[in-house]
Amino acid sequence: MTKQEHGVTSMGRRETKHYVQQEKKMSSVDMAGEASGFVRRMVENETRGWGDMDNALTRLEAKYGLPFWTLQNLRTGRAKTVEASMFNRIKIAFVDQCRRHAERLLHEAEMAKVGNPNVDLADIENQIRALAAKLAAAKGNQERAA
Repeated sequence: MTKQEHGVTSMGRRETKHYVQQEKKMSSVDMAGEASGFVRRMVENETRGWGDMDNALTRLEAKYGLPFWTLQNLRTGRAKTVEASMFNRIKIAFVDQCRRHAERLLHEAEMAKVGNPNVDLADIENQIRALAAKLAAAKGNQERAA
């Protein structure tokens, strides 16, 4: 075998290949894009009809302690960057809102079962419970990371 096959260069140095696994780090611009999506979906879920946008933002501010104008600027696309701590708070709020929605669906499934005892909703209820548990775990993980 030649020196080249052993990984030794003609200069006598040993070449080593390091595969460093890098964690994907988001820039503040990437976080702003993702946070904007979270905020838009949260506002969509929170609105109670046409013309309720400002009230929905106010309710989100009260529930999750997120500043009204930060939510508004992310929703409209005016905010081009977002701090990591704010991104995490928005993500936690989004996960919590999803968990609450899953709990509402579970309650509705239970009410439907009471109203229609012949319909088997056990599988749907189990799926909703599993989703709610995953969301609760995700919220806990996010809060510990923040």
